[in-house]
Amino acid sequence: MDTITIRDLEVHYCVGVPDEERAKPQRLLLSIEMQHDFTSAANEDELGDTIDYFAVSQRLLNFGDGVHWKLIETLAVDIAQMILEDFRAASVTVEVKKFILPQTRHVSVRVMRARNR
Repeated sequence: MDTITIRDLEVHYCVGVPDEERAKPQRLLLSIEMQHDFTSAANEDELGDTIDYFAVSQRLLNFGDGVHWKLIETLAVDIAQMILEDFRAASVTVEVKKFILPQTRHVSVRVMRARNR
């Protein structure tokens, strides 16, 4: 299986357990690995035969509009499901990095999901 990676896309979503944390969007970094068979895309040089990573990134930039999550685990699963359903990936890995603990560079959650066969 072939992979397209979007690494550390900066987004601003409302996420956190305390109400105050969800009151305004906060900076997160998303890394997405999408698996798909790119044989046809490579042979035909056609965007329609692959995953349009620009379209994925644009969708992710707006994915948090009007939505609040308590857990980054839930957010990561929601993103994975959207990519599987809307962008034809065979499988996807989503990592969400949150900058919440001052003693750390970041806290992250990584989920892997595959299309039901």
